[in-house]
Amino acid sequence: MITKRWEVAPPVPPEAIQELSGYPPILRQILYNRGYTTHALAQAFLEAQPPEDAKADRLLNMPAAADRIKYAIRHGERIVVYGDYDADGVTATALLGMALRQLGAQVYEYIPNRFDEGYGLNLEAMRSLYEAGTKLIITVDCGIRSVEEADPARFSGMDLIITDHHLPLETIPPAYAVINPKLPGDNYPEKNLAGVGLAYKLAEALFSTLEHPGDLLDYLDLVALGTVADLVPLTGENRSLVRGGLGYIRQPHRQGIMALIGVSGLTASRINTGDISFALAPRLNAAGRLDSALASLQLLTSPDPKTTGQLAQWLEIQNRERQKIMREIQTNAEKQIIVDEVVPLILFAADPSYNAGVVGLAASRLTEQYYRPAIIASVGDEFTRGSCRSIPEFHITQALDQCRDLLEHHGGHAAAAGFTVRNELLPSLIERLREIARQQLEEKDLRPRISAEADVPLSELKPDLLKYLDWLQPTGMGNPAPIFMSSGLRVVRQKTVGTDGSHLKMAVTDGKITYDAIAFRQGHWFAQLPPQIDLMYTYELNEFNGQLTLQLNVRDIRPST
Repeated sequence: MITKRWEVAPPVPPEAIQELSGYPPILRQILYNRGYTTHALAQAFLEAQPPEDAKADRLLNMPAAADRIKYAIRHGERIVVYGDYDADGVTATALLGMALRQLGAQVYEYIPNRFDEGYGLNLEAMRSLYEAGTKLIITVDCGIRSVEEADPARFSGMDLIITDHHLPLETIPPAYAVINPKLPGDNYPEKNLAGVGLAYKLAEALFSTLEHPGDLLDYLDLVALGTVADLVPLTGENRSLVRGGLGYIRQPHRQGIMALIGVSGLTASRINTGDISFALAPRLNAAGRLDSALASLQLLTSPDPKTTGQLAQWLEIQNRERQKIMREIQTNAEKQIIVDEVVPLILFAADPSYNAGVVGLAASRLTEQYYRPAIIASVGDEFTRGSCRSIPEFHITQALDQCRDLLEHHGGHAAAAGFTVRNELLPSLIERLREIARQQLEEKDLRPRISAEADVPLSELKPDLLKYLDWLQPTGMGNPAPIFMSSGLRVVRQKTVGTDGSHLKMAVTDGKITYDAIAFRQGHWFAQLPPQIDLMYTYELNEFNGQLTLQLNVRDIRPST
């Protein structure tokens, strides 16, 4: 069990109190902690105002891409939207495909199979699409590192437009147009759009100049799903898009989202970003992790209630199977990694039995449990495909960049990445990554930080606080749900809950008021809980058996000093 470093934000200074005087004290503290130190900044944040000049045509190469697509629509050319198999890629594929169809395009969707084709553009798929008469391929959520595949001389008469939010290499693919706010020279104000966010901006550019029936805002539900699922920062324009999209999810008009909410057991009107992260997105991802993502794509695009109901049930079955496989991989990987209770600086496990679609989830769990970068890989006949998760102290994609001479493909973000390597080069890759980790991590205190907005007596937690906390939505990456600390609490009662007793349910009091508390994955405290404890927690409304109660969702526990 890794102990966390507890931190509590300092109080708001007098000059900021004056600037933020119109807000209640706790909300004022939260706003200040996040850098919103003036009334104007706070108002823009709370109202989720998008950045100024966030117009689609400000994206580098967007006008050229839009003109090429408009030409294809007017001349009846065959267009293919080429996506990715995760929730961001699937929602982006669904969004752009439906938007183009709405504009009168002859459009088809293509998502590669994770197991047969791997991530991103592949020449065999492009050749097949070319032979079928395709004149224009538009990628979503992939393609920025597909330099070889983008060679315009390879498929004469077929153009390629790349839209991708992943970090580019030094060499930009020689496509007809490349749209990525991270490109050198791109001055678009929001650099952290998800793949589905870029697809939405492309649709925005087209809707602004072509006649169309309907409202572009109707696609914001898909933008919210993919953006939250892909763990991009929920600040700036992402915050604005997701807040708008949550409104459409809470009053769903898309049959597939209705069905997905139904099998997840959620109440549509109360869905938040946590529900997307832990209920809706995993089910959307389940199809692509175990088989093909086409079931998820069809779920999001079909208007038929019977079809979407059956597909949602199928995704529910696959999600349960995915959970089972993930637990098996995690258990097996830990036996490979942890020897004599020694936790290495970078965690690595590989095996031919590991499901390539689930290794990333197992890596994520190991990173969460041990606070180390983790790589879990599936070994094939010729290639090993690995999935990586990391911690703030170690940029995993930059580490892979230092190993590019060993890799067939790689890409990702600071905290998550993937790669393909020839089996005979795998030992060299791991040796080099271990050396990079040693250089960067050996002298660091590798314990996760947990930061509280304020030290708050339980008696100050009032139901009105929930209203103010709701103004902070959507919360997530870059804008976390506020955590509070309370000290010197007495445990009134406690019990373990869950099928395996892994969660702790308790009631705590500060002598003036008593609150129920739930501590997920902290059942180990049951046998060693001291009489008085300090808690880090979020304050929330809990719905159980149709009843709503206030509770503390415990993030960490320590004995009171």
